[in-house]
Amino acid sequence: MATPYSIAFVTAPDRAAADRLAQGLVGGRLAACVSVLPKAVSTYRWKGKVEKASEALLVIKTRTALMKAVCGFVSKNHPYSVPEVISWPIAHGAALYLKWLKAETS
Repeated sequence: MATPYSIAFVTAPDRAAADRLAQGLVGGRLAACVSVLPKAVSTYRWKGKVEKASEALLVIKTRTALMKAVCGFVSKNHPYSVPEVISWPIAHGAALYLKWLKAETS
């Protein structure tokens, strides 16, 4: 069963790109909060080759019903041709925080 709230993860090539995405998501009320962790290192396969890159990680707190819009926003505004957007349901959370999350998203 889907829960009303989700947390999404998006990687970005640098802090500036991450900050632009975070500002757009929160400014557009697609997320109540986006935390940017600027020092992630990703290892991945791309075009048949194993790559390693420094990236920023966005931790996006939103409503599950908005995940399709979050994916659309990231896809449209991200510098990568295949941006990572993955999410998990928030199974439990502080009632006041979840109430605030709901109020800050639309």
